[in-house]
Amino acid sequence: MDQNTIFEGKPAAAWSYITFVGLIIAYSMNSAPKNPFAAFHIRQSLGLTLSYFLVMIPLSMLNSWAASAGFFVLFFVLWLYGIISAFQGHMRPIPLVGNFYQKVFSK
Repeated sequence: MDQNTIFEGKPAAAWSYITFVGLIIAYSMNSAPKNPFAAFHIRQSLGLTLSYFLVMIPLSMLNSWAASAGFFVLFFVLWLYGIISAFQGHMRPIPLVGNFYQKVFSK
């Protein structure tokens, strides 16, 4: 991938990691000319966001602050890894689950 494609896709890639609203904004920014760099990070962010809700909602019902805090820290570190990767212009999958997200959301 050339540097121009990465440069053009950085805004959408960065927006995708800024809450769920940012994910929607990034998806709409990448709708007309599909940028592969932005699409990669949008898939990573979508997977991370959905995983967060699928884990944290049931976990919050257990009323265990230690378990909730542990998973919150894990998701924060994965989110931080993704956004730093987007700002640096790298297409590195998020550790543990990034390759799975690419397979599931590739269509």
